[in-house]
Amino acid sequence: MNRDAGLGVELTHLRYFVTVAEELHFGRAAEKLAISQPPLTQQIQRLEQRIGYALFARSTRRTQLTDAGAALLPLARAALDQVERALAAAQAAGRGETGNLVIATPPSVMLGALPRVIRWFRKALPQVELSLREMSTAAIGDALREGTADIGFLRCESAPDGLRELHRYREGVAVILPRQHRLAASRRVRLAALHKDPFVFFPRRLGSSFYDELMACCRQAGFEPRIVQEATQWPTVVALVEAGMGVTIAPASVARLAARKCVISMLPGVTTTVLVASGLQDLHGAGRRFLDGCAGRL
Repeated sequence: MNRDAGLGVELTHLRYFVTVAEELHFGRAAEKLAISQPPLTQQIQRLEQRIGYALFARSTRRTQLTDAGAALLPLARAALDQVERALAAAQAAGRGETGNLVIATPPSVMLGALPRVIRWFRKALPQVELSLREMSTAAIGDALREGTADIGFLRCESAPDGLRELHRYREGVAVILPRQHRLAASRRVRLAALHKDPFVFFPRRLGSSFYDELMACCRQAGFEPRIVQEATQWPTVVALVEAGMGVTIAPASVARLAARKCVISMLPGVTTTVLVASGLQDLHGAGRRFLDGCAGRL
């Protein structure tokens, strides 16, 4: 047995062989392959030389497969089909139509426009396995740097060290008051009017940039907020406001969560930034397609 028979066999050899085997006529096979007959005959002869056995029994009347040719035909077809599938899979991955994509986001962003992007993405690219991880802005930065998340949504003005900004959008900021608050009936609440009120807020360690941004809103209104209670989740912050423990300011997405439980007043001209970011490595195809969806929907 010649163990080196497969060395030097090219896909062209197999494709030519399969075509001749299907036509059982060198002239028709050459025409189907859009080549002249002599090069086709030469390639078949080279394949036979590498295998060590004739693949076709040729006469002036007809061409037939030999035992070696009959054994090779189904396997050659399978090999060509496997190559086609491999190329198609690689092309689909390159276009971002397959693979895995991990998105990291603060829970508050899920209350806003992000679900619209996810719906579009799942409909447009159903073969991509999309995973969503909810975490704080600080934890998202770590996940992007470590490569455990592909794309992250960060509430900050600029990309932290080791991250790359891909897209950004702005979101309004609202005051959230308990229904029994003295200003609950006001059409518009000025932030300065809350300078004596206790505040409920999230810990700075969960997102220092966003925390500082909201604190700066209060300082621009002329006061330092008196924080009496912290909570790590926005639903808990809203529940504490509803219970009358204090007031808070939050992005508009959170305000929508609180609309049935509390009094909401949007702050005119005040916005907060949401960055879409990745690590410094290049995005793969699915990530680039997701980013396309962000650009038109956030």
